[in-house]
Amino acid sequence: MTNSLKVFKFGGASVKDAASVKNVASILQKYSTQKLVIVVSAMGKTTNAIEKIIQAHAQQTGEARDLLEQLKQQHYQIINELVDPTHEVYDTVNDIFVEIDWVLDEEPDPNYDFLYDQMIGVGELVSTTIVAAYLNHAGLPTQWVDARGIIRTDDIYREAWVQWDTTMENMQEKIKPLLEKDGFVLTQGFIASTEDNYTTSLGREGSDYTAAIFSYCLDAESMSIWKDVKGVLTADPRKFKNVTKLDFLSYREAIEMTYYGAKVIHPKTIKPLQNKNIPLFVKSFIEPEGSGTCIKAEVEDHYPPMVAIETNQALIHISTRDFSFVAEHHLKEIFDKVATCRLNVHMMQNTAISFSICVTDIDDRVERFCSMVQDEFNVVVDKDLELITIRHYQKEVLNQLRHGKIVLLEGRIRRTVQIVVKDVPILERIE
Repeated sequence: MTNSLKVFKFGGASVKDAASVKNVASILQKYSTQKLVIVVSAMGKTTNAIEKIIQAHAQQTGEARDLLEQLKQQHYQIINELVDPTHEVYDTVNDIFVEIDWVLDEEPDPNYDFLYDQMIGVGELVSTTIVAAYLNHAGLPTQWVDARGIIRTDDIYREAWVQWDTTMENMQEKIKPLLEKDGFVLTQGFIASTEDNYTTSLGREGSDYTAAIFSYCLDAESMSIWKDVKGVLTADPRKFKNVTKLDFLSYREAIEMTYYGAKVIHPKTIKPLQNKNIPLFVKSFIEPEGSGTCIKAEVEDHYPPMVAIETNQALIHISTRDFSFVAEHHLKEIFDKVATCRLNVHMMQNTAISFSICVTDIDDRVERFCSMVQDEFNVVVDKDLELITIRHYQKEVLNQLRHGKIVLLEGRIRRTVQIVVKDVPILERIE
């Protein structure tokens, strides 16, 4: 591939405070002569903080403006440690926060997902504005770009689908000319816009996907995600001991692991890269000289057991009221409502008279789904569950993961075991 362009993505942990922003600048210093598109997430836990503001506004609790003020002060403190008090970035950041002020001035929109997307992207806009200002201040010329003017989507708020043709045209017309100039191009992850210029988001933690969109449309030589881990690990090191780093991973394996809940990469990231055979590197911003993990097409298919855990799961048991079979027309009806409520289905199983699905418990989606089907079906819901997926499983690993758990649902295919579990109450564990 002759194109020398690289795409880097830095997540919230890598820009959580002033010291972290300076560390990112030190990493980028080594690439100062290269063509580089940089995608940056909101700082630290900013997205969580804005979600609380959105909830407060939607529920009219009266807390929204106080929460917003706290968030502003956190960002101003970071700016104080990066640039002079007279720097124009203060005014720019204040103007961006006004986007939330405008929403808070109005009655909350009844469409919560629409309301969410009109506010949530402010975190990325502020973060990238601060990082770009510091990079320029540190002698690394950087051009700031609003991703909403580049990535076009439909109007499915909170999980928008990319309109690839329009997005590709925008990349060629607006980004390629910037890349001919000296310096970096820096933009936001996670956010996009409709053709009516309403802000949309690409799904929670969607900045990886944004970087993949830029990589695909600009025929990047490679894409790198900078994390607080050494690379792709066999399990979450916060939950398991003796995890190991994978030096190489195939696109297929990466797609499987992210689909099943591995948090290191957003699930939609891999496919655009695979379509153009663009390698993906997962590297550490703490140890930037490390080799990380390379995800590419041709990799020897011998892997150790790999574990992914999805929390906040609900298991919905559906059965017919008259004990008749759950037939094809029943399943069609159920899945029409699954689509309407936008449930993320991770696992399913049926018997003659029942059907069970494991879904992520987001907002009130499970409740809305249940209310839509309960007139025709009996519905029972178990909440606060975990979905554990083991790729390339071994019996002893599976037994260890079952220990201290009640298994509510289990499924196996050739290389993968999935179990839906809840903790055994402490009294029941006493032997």
